[in-house]
Amino acid sequence: MHRLFERHITTLRTRFDRILSETGFDALLLGSGTAPRRFLDDTQYPFRAHPPFVQWLPHLREHPGSWLLLRPGQKPLLYLYCPDDFWHQTPEAPSGDWTEEFEIECFADVRRLSSVFQNLGNTALIAEARGAFARDDWAHNPAALIARLDFERAVKTDWELQCLRRANRIAVQGHIAAEGLFRADASEYRIHQGYLAATAHNERDLPYDNIVALNSNAAVLHYQFQQHQAPSLHRTLLIDAGARLHGYAADITRTHVADGESVFAGLVSLLDGAQRALLPQVRAGVDFVELHQQMHLSLAQILRDCGLVNASVEAQVEQGITRTFFPHGLGHLLGLQVHDVGGWQQDAKGYLREPPLEHPFLRLTRTLQPGFVVTIEPGLYFIPSLLGKLRQTPGGDTVNWALVDTLLPFGGIRIEDNVAVTALGCENLTRDAFAAAGREGF
Repeated sequence: MHRLFERHITTLRTRFDRILSETGFDALLLGSGTAPRRFLDDTQYPFRAHPPFVQWLPHLREHPGSWLLLRPGQKPLLYLYCPDDFWHQTPEAPSGDWTEEFEIECFADVRRLSSVFQNLGNTALIAEARGAFARDDWAHNPAALIARLDFERAVKTDWELQCLRRANRIAVQGHIAAEGLFRADASEYRIHQGYLAATAHNERDLPYDNIVALNSNAAVLHYQFQQHQAPSLHRTLLIDAGARLHGYAADITRTHVADGESVFAGLVSLLDGAQRALLPQVRAGVDFVELHQQMHLSLAQILRDCGLVNASVEAQVEQGITRTFFPHGLGHLLGLQVHDVGGWQQDAKGYLREPPLEHPFLRLTRTLQPGFVVTIEPGLYFIPSLLGKLRQTPGGDTVNWALVDTLLPFGGIRIEDNVAVTALGCENLTRDAFAAAGREGF
């Protein structure tokens, strides 16, 4: 991994030097961030370092108040905040092969930064807050610079890809444990705790709050609770849960059914087949919007074949019927952030291509290219509020409402893989990880 990291830093230095030249800056300061206090409380929110900082310093994700100075042609210089604090564990000068890529200075007094940085030229600063040391003429979060950085961050280095592969392997261990607990009739809370144990993560390690939804809760797209009480009957588990390695996220969803012979189990199989059929189309030069639209056509065919909707594929899409059952986007960029930046961005200048009006929640509208990592996550849900609206439209007359009523208690289905676009096609990081764990075809 060290050689990959060396090349990663070399790529970033080349990229950032060029972007600083294009935007006319002599220097760039990246802040690690701070841990803000909770309102009317004396505790802080868990710290999470700013992604641009983590891209350079993934080994220092728990160090608020630190700054990385980047200047074209010069070795990156890290100012690591090491306060004199007996309340908390404070950092020491780091060691390890990765430190060879940086100059590192520790400081305890923030006021020192004012003198350290006073002779910098035209400087940009990327951080939530300017910092007391920042000069008035410095550009704070300049839009043109951030647009260029966000746009290019979509193309992953080999080191970043390896982190994403390994994050998937970690997350897969949690998914396997979660399925076992579901089949043992565990509660959402117990399934979540089993996931944490299997991945050796705690809550603050997770890239996002796990979605552990049993039965009808699976119809809530971002279900945010974990019930301690197990339901009297286990029908469905929808688990959307990830893992992080060096700050890079896995984002995996699987749907499990207790009764493998049920109609709902058949729907899970059909959606899984549609997702697999779409995967070969995830390749360089393909418009992601077209992939999303293709999945709606595939879903319409499923709804028709299983008897849920008595209308043609074209009519279902035209009338918005499929959007009732699949209201979110097909996927998004994945990397340092689960919903990684630049998904609508079409060029380095920041031009945005918003999604089609009929698909407002699609997070990715770019043309795929090698180095992108995206999620492919079709869904099929029985959401009462959306179904109620569909009933009031002409398309509602084509729906088999009796069958819908029998499926409502199952909630919904989502199947999500993390897929890297390559020069020759794509690499499915998620299914490869399941196969490596002995779960071929999962």
